[in-house]
Amino acid sequence: MMYPFLTLDDQTEIVHSEMREDGTVKVYMEKPDEKDCFHYATCYLPEYRWSDVFGFTESEMSHLHDVIESTAHLILKYSKEGGFENASSF
Repeated sequence: MMYPFLTLDDQTEIVHSEMREDGTVKVYMEKPDEKDCFHYATCYLPEYRWSDVFGFTESEMSHLHDVIESTAHLILKYSKEGGFENASSF
């Protein structure tokens, strides 16, 4: 299951999985694009291992890395608690 986490100003959506048995969490980002339909990337925490990147520029990837790095502690926490909505009791 993937849980919604964050929408950036450029309409990039960030979602994450539950924490897996090996302690990793899949973080998936996608942004609508008129030409390509979507740009997307996957990052695995806690290693910050990127894979399956399509359409994002180096500058956009640098920004995404900064966003993930600055919020990883929350993503890891929420991945154990059923996502932000469950963790925050909304």
